Amino acid sequence: MDHMERYHQWLADPAIDEATKEDLRKIAADEKEIKERFYKDLEFGTGGLRGIIGAGSNRLNRYTVGRATQGLANYILKEGTQDKGVAIAYDSRHMSPEFAQIAGLVLAGNGIRAYVYPSLRPTPMLSFAVRELGCTAGIVITASHNPPEYNGYKVYWADGAQVVAPRDKDIIAEVNAVASFGEIKEMAMDEAQAKGLFQYISEDVDNAFDANVLAQRQAPEIIEEMADDLKIVYTPIHGSGNLPVRRALEKAGFHQVYVVKEQEMPDSDFTTVGYPNPEDPKVFVLAQKLAEEKGADIIVGTDPDCDRVGAMVRNDKGEYVVLTGNMTGALLTEYILSQKKTKGTLPANGAVIKTIVSTEMIRPMCEAYGVELMDVLTGFKFIGEKIKGFEETGSHSYIFGFEESYGCLAGTYARDKDAVVATLLICEMAAYYKKQGMTLYDGLMALYEKYGYYREGVKSLTMKGLDGVEKIQKIMASFRAETPADFAGVAVEWAKDYKTQVFKNLKTGEETTSPLPVSDVVYYTLADGSWICVRPSGTEPKLKFYIGVKGDSLADAQAKIDALEADIGAKVAAV
Repeated sequence: MDHMERYHQWLADPAIDEATKEDLRKIAADEKEIKERFYKDLEFGTGGLRGIIGAGSNRLNRYTVGRATQGLANYILKEGTQDKGVAIAYDSRHMSPEFAQIAGLVLAGNGIRAYVYPSLRPTPMLSFAVRELGCTAGIVITASHNPPEYNGYKVYWADGAQVVAPRDKDIIAEVNAVASFGEIKEMAMDEAQAKGLFQYISEDVDNAFDANVLAQRQAPEIIEEMADDLKIVYTPIHGSGNLPVRRALEKAGFHQVYVVKEQEMPDSDFTTVGYPNPEDPKVFVLAQKLAEEKGADIIVGTDPDCDRVGAMVRNDKGEYVVLTGNMTGALLTEYILSQKKTKGTLPANGAVIKTIVSTEMIRPMCEAYGVELMDVLTGFKFIGEKIKGFEETGSHSYIFGFEESYGCLAGTYARDKDAVVATLLICEMAAYYKKQGMTLYDGLMALYEKYGYYREGVKSLTMKGLDGVEKIQKIMASFRAETPADFAGVAVEWAKDYKTQVFKNLKTGEETTSPLPVSDVVYYTLADGSWICVRPSGTEPKLKFYIGVKGDSLADAQAKIDALEADIGAKVAAV
């Protein structure tokens, strides 16, 4: 079925309301817009649906949300786990409460109890609620840090982690099998509540979540000692982190916490920033101003669904500088491992997990502490999958996991990245270093001196729309068709294709098979130990080039990053 057929099918569908049809009639003369909205159905990416809000099969709306939920309900009914119910959470985005309610009422229409948070909550709290309430699945309505016009729908399973293969493919197969919107069974709210099929999650679950977050403190005594001295500026960037993060910091004992008032309340347009991504330093302009006024030691900010955290700290000149996700991940890994070693609680079978695009500084760090480092594909669901495996086999004790895109998790109470616990531990770590007369920047410099000058970079190419999808596919095909002999004059030693699963040593001709699942990723290891990873984003219209190097100094490492970025740009331009 082409885009015009889909478009007319929607206009003729008796299940679609008249307001939606009127919206679609307004674009009748704009075939490009019709194509954008109808050239495909929204597909599951790294965890579910994500797209621009609006009418159309390639948009997020009450019908695509209803269809996804009906497909999930059909899958649950086939699994025979419907009696356990499904937990639902949502963030501060446009239509998030409405989509959460629709999902709950479709589940109710299928005889499956929906446990819904009464107001916005972070994604990790949904992960926790699934486990705490013993649900078979979970849904969170969020588009994480995407621009305001986006929203999304992520599905979790009983272990509290996002669904992974083959379950994700089986669920989307059920979604695709919902042939018409007329098949969606949606119950009225009053009936659903009367039958106990739509219930609000109680405050007890919030309190249990808080207790689990606080249990991840490594040295509560340091917080107690430094609580009056450490000054923290926090911004929820108009999202769901405001109350949970502030509760965690207050319960932990921090006394000097200042919240950016202009970004405190939920705002679906993210008016003060537009693009609410803590990876972008521009979101911290207001926080920096407040930090200067208060003389703050650290600035922390969480994204709309509060699963990612960004931080800024004072450097050796007293200026606020950004900590990247890799820097924060390395600092937290060292802090947690060192505290556990000091207290004699470091498990003999301990494991740290990172994604393949995250800093290699963790490798010598884990070797130094005698814990195993494991690599997984990009997407925190793969870290959650490992935790589940540890739980089932007892093979390892999970210590910490992180990805370069500003997400991490300490503890196993949740199975997705958690910016609540990350914020708490970053602040505790700042207190630890301040006690020694150091900033977190000083702590990072000490890590470089101890393990080497590792630096990372990301070159992102945004390519929107159908044309963008085709361009991304063309570039990926080009890199696969002919492996570059070098990048910036440094020879490629290994070309690892996670799609074909073939890893090849260009120097010796040796071939091995990928230890990880199939994924649209190409990874190059260079002769000097540098690496480059190419992959399309699973959540945004972007092609990403991840770069990692080790230099003789920070300046040397940055020069290597710059040279590689320039060469990547030239190679892409030639495609």
